[in-house]
Amino acid sequence: MLRSVTEIPATFRCIFNGFPYFNYVQSKALDDVLYTNKNFVASAPTGSGKTVLFELAIIRLLMESTEHWQNVKVVYMAPIKALCNQQYQNWKQRFGYLGLNCKELTGDTEVDDIVEIQNCHLILTTPEKWDSMTRKWKDSCLLRLIQLFLIDEVHVVKDTQRGATLEAVISRMKAMSTCLFNDQSQRRRTRFVAVSATIPNISDIACWLSDSEGPATCLKMDESHRPVQLRKVVLGFPCSSHQTEFKFDISLNYKMANIIQTYSDQKPSLVFCSTRKGVQQSAEVLAKDARFIMSIDHKKRLMKYADALVDSKLRVLVMHGVAYHHAGIDGSDRKVIEDAFTKGDLPVLFTTTTLAMGMNLPAHLVVIKSTAHYVQGTCEDYSEADILQMIGRAGRPQFDTSATAVIMTKIQTKDKYIKFLNGTKTIESSLHLNLLEHLNAEIVLHTISNVKMALDWIRSTFLYVRVIKNPTHYGFPSELSKPGIEAKLQDLCLKNLKALSGVGLITMDKDININPTETGKLMARYSVAFDTIQHFTKISGLESLSELVSMISKSQEFRDIQLRVNEKRILNTLNKDKNRTTIRFPMEGKVKNSEMKVNCLIQAQLGCIPIQDFGLSQDTSKIFKNGVRVSKYLAEFLSHLPRNNFAALINALTLAKCFRAKLWENSPYILRQLDKIGLSLATAMVNAGLTTFRKIEQTNPRELELIANRHPPFGNQIRESVFALPKYDLQLEQLPVYSTSAAEISVTVNMKNFDQLIAKNTSLCGHYVTLILGDCDNNVLLFQTLFDSVFLKSGTWSRKISIARAAKGEEISTSLISSKYVGLDIHQRFSTFYPGKPCGDEICGPESPLTITGKGSSSTVYESPSGIGVISKEHRGQVTTPTKKTNCTNAPDEDENAPWE
Repeated sequence: MLRSVTEIPATFRCIFNGFPYFNYVQSKALDDVLYTNKNFVASAPTGSGKTVLFELAIIRLLMESTEHWQNVKVVYMAPIKALCNQQYQNWKQRFGYLGLNCKELTGDTEVDDIVEIQNCHLILTTPEKWDSMTRKWKDSCLLRLIQLFLIDEVHVVKDTQRGATLEAVISRMKAMSTCLFNDQSQRRRTRFVAVSATIPNISDIACWLSDSEGPATCLKMDESHRPVQLRKVVLGFPCSSHQTEFKFDISLNYKMANIIQTYSDQKPSLVFCSTRKGVQQSAEVLAKDARFIMSIDHKKRLMKYADALVDSKLRVLVMHGVAYHHAGIDGSDRKVIEDAFTKGDLPVLFTTTTLAMGMNLPAHLVVIKSTAHYVQGTCEDYSEADILQMIGRAGRPQFDTSATAVIMTKIQTKDKYIKFLNGTKTIESSLHLNLLEHLNAEIVLHTISNVKMALDWIRSTFLYVRVIKNPTHYGFPSELSKPGIEAKLQDLCLKNLKALSGVGLITMDKDININPTETGKLMARYSVAFDTIQHFTKISGLESLSELVSMISKSQEFRDIQLRVNEKRILNTLNKDKNRTTIRFPMEGKVKNSEMKVNCLIQAQLGCIPIQDFGLSQDTSKIFKNGVRVSKYLAEFLSHLPRNNFAALINALTLAKCFRAKLWENSPYILRQLDKIGLSLATAMVNAGLTTFRKIEQTNPRELELIANRHPPFGNQIRESVFALPKYDLQLEQLPVYSTSAAEISVTVNMKNFDQLIAKNTSLCGHYVTLILGDCDNNVLLFQTLFDSVFLKSGTWSRKISIARAAKGEEISTSLISSKYVGLDIHQRFSTFYPGKPCGDEICGPESPLTITGKGSSSTVYESPSGIGVISKEHRGQVTTPTKKTNCTNAPDEDENAPWE
């Protein structure tokens, strides 16, 4: 029996304006979701309206809350950003009418997320983003307010890429809920509501999401309850042992016309291919093989779409009723194609899996052409989450009562996909594949402080539920008893803990008590992969800027960046070309792997070299999202190392800033850092010789407008933005306390425009500078982070330090590095005096101190070490980090075109 929407209190009926009755799945779940607070899990077919269950759970929470929803905090978590964005657009309108604020939290950028979610009620996020948020939940009162946690596509817990993070985050939220419930001052649980595609062991998910009252309430519905009935077909094609995946994929192109004719019913068809090149090839073959019955009006509409396209090949195909769509085509072309397909004017659209994840373009027929794709140069099967997303596009409720999904695969794997599509394949955990990273995160949170607690944590995971039932899947003997399995899990924990200890992420004493190190905390804070950590431990301390770029390019975080054949020519041109602007540090030979591609794209972005290829631009964006946090980790990691690494540290700090600013530290395009200034405007300023902030300040506003071809008050706005930037000077003075083995130095940093910033009440948004001093033995003498909030109190900061005499020379290298802006850094050298040693052309006596005042200079990166030495700890500055040695005999002079004087 279908339930009426009128059962919902009148205040909330606007959420369901589109229909008078709930469908069968929604009606069956109504009592458990709306009238109880128990945890709830539903397994139902794609397209059966599971999102409504989330909305009912939110309404249940609102019904129990006071007006104005002051303490309402709901988190919706989906495995991909596209689902979050789709739900955000939907709920922003629906729940906004009730006065609820929505906030979408996705991406990898470092922002103050706690502040952002402070005034919102509905938070929509991904497992990766929520993972980074909840790694510090014990320090946040705000996260403790979460009352409802909604999990979309929970079956993705099996996914080898996303599943482990999803599982770890949900287990952490369970621990948070238990902690709050045990707190006598709160006595409140977080409610969990999860939905899944059709899977046989949904009861295991319910067991995992249990609380003290028992497993979560479980609703399991089969395919017969899908609003648009889906016919699922798996076709197996012969593939010999000598045939490559590539050739097999090509062979399927010539089967496509027959499949479209057989299953499409002359309605829109969507074909998923594994590569961009495969998409285009398949479309071209079908355009030659197939003939679609179209009226004259239909053909005219296609001609109109074709005329609007930029891509000439795509234009020809559209005239035949066929098109392709992927991230590499022009943005305007994509919009035209999407519009044509949505309106039903385009009979067949070929696309990559990106469309399944990000676009809502349902079709009557969905075809998955081959179930394998290339990941990092190796051929892998699509994950089940990917398959479900693709076949989920089959069925248009507004037009169809039935739909068809066809999977084209090898005859050897046909049975596997039949079993999967029938919902008879049990989902397993993938947490054991990424246990190192998540164990470390829980150790940093102090959820785990010994082996027993590590085992207790594993007991709270889906991994534990499944390993008890299916130990062989996880490499354990099938005859093991439950105590035997737990013993094996304890051994697994110990093995992983020793691996973490081996690279200095944790410490363990003889009683196996566990504590995180500073490096381990950094790993958790920046969500850096264990393989990347291992790679960074090989740093010698002598790395140049180019070597650090190369090292970061090999990070595990970029493993999903693929090198495509059609990109090699563009990348090789960026790397080396006599007739064009090329990257700053060219690589040897041709670009032949993904690491070299990442390196090339990083340098092209930092060098402001335009990248015309849309796909490469998208890859660059992905690289920088991860690169910002990986480079920050590297800089902070080096700052905690107790060894000689001054040169590597200063270059890492510089590179981290470059990633954030998307400019090299010596770039003339400094105006790109200001709001509303793009590459074309910045280029115009560079061509006019305006390559430093100081020159901008000294230029008449009208002249700036003339250069930029803009109207007043544009020039005034540019200068005001530059005037609002913090400016510093740096002074070093040797105090008259002389020794043959040590020197006393006074270091002073002043904010030069302190008065102006105070007068204008300027907010500098968390900006800070890093002060770092190093000697000729590559030792770090002083490492100090100085926030602008400190300077805005008095305008100055000073410190006295005692430094040991270096074996290789008596010069001190001093740098003040901005955390955010290129063009503000100061680099200078200072010669210390020791009795009996010459200073310049004269013998310096002990009567007068030596002083040097630094100007801001173009950022010179120190890359030429002349030796290694050791500095005694008692003579180091506040942070006693040894560092890489700099060349004191060929020290760079201060740039006469310094940004600040």
